[in-house]
Amino acid sequence: MNISAGIPEDAFDYYKYHGLGNDYLVISPRVFGSSLPPAAVRAICDRHRGPGGDGILLGPLPAEEIGASAGDVPALRIYNPDGSEGEKSGNGLRIFIRHLWEQGLAPGRRFDIATRGGMVSAQVLDETGARIAVGMGRLSFQSAALPMTGPSREVLGEKLSVGGGEWSINCVSVGNPHCVVLLEPGQDPSESLARRIGPELENHPLFPNRTNVQFLRVLDEHSIRIEIWERGAGYTQASGTSSCAAAGVAVRLGLCSSPVTVNMPGGSLEIRFDDGFNTHMEGAVSPVNAGRFHDEFLSGISLRRRLGSPPA
Repeated sequence: MNISAGIPEDAFDYYKYHGLGNDYLVISPRVFGSSLPPAAVRAICDRHRGPGGDGILLGPLPAEEIGASAGDVPALRIYNPDGSEGEKSGNGLRIFIRHLWEQGLAPGRRFDIATRGGMVSAQVLDETGARIAVGMGRLSFQSAALPMTGPSREVLGEKLSVGGGEWSINCVSVGNPHCVVLLEPGQDPSESLARRIGPELENHPLFPNRTNVQFLRVLDEHSIRIEIWERGAGYTQASGTSSCAAAGVAVRLGLCSSPVTVNMPGGSLEIRFDDGFNTHMEGAVSPVNAGRFHDEFLSGISLRRRLGSPPA
């Protein structure tokens, strides 16, 4: 099935894409309404009992639905697979932008989107939407922006003991919270490290709203490597906001210069900064499939389609 062939947006219950292996289902509010129950999100994202995904993108919505006062700008709700709602997702945004472009819902190649983590600017870089650029907003290294407990401060190079070791943490908001662990020489980012230390940092009392976690190694002046533990999702092959956060920390500490190529198990993203740490991300998006939920599945998760949408 070619989901880029101009099929009407409400012909299916969902459209699935991935950005560097980070996969999301796009669901129109015309199908199930302007919000989804956490239990339904968990069931849909379950890879054994549902279609499976790293999250759900619900939109386009009126900006006021997410508490934004952005006028006539499409808004997006981002659900994590644990049912919680996230503020911002770089891969999710690129996916959503491609979906709007394919469905003829984008006002042009450049437009804005409202998220709970702030406004972002979208740019479609080719005819199919296979490559997308997103202006992710301005990074903040201030503890209050995440938020974090303790005195107001820039969180750079703080020492934190978890998991039987001491780690150098650097915290940054990309509209959502991130804790970047700068590894010592000789330490390498690995999936096992992310799985072992990531959950403890995600749920550490320092972070009242929990946090995303990245394990960072600088490769050279313009490239880094990271492994990711994502808040509400767990171990993740790639993440757009994590890439922005880790690259921003590397530049802020003087270890890299913009642009920065962020290498992850799922692939790489290019991140650029201006002098004020306004952030620009560029990367690929790939379609997977589009489909309808079985009526029995929907009944089991107490979710009902709106009358007449989508058509059989």
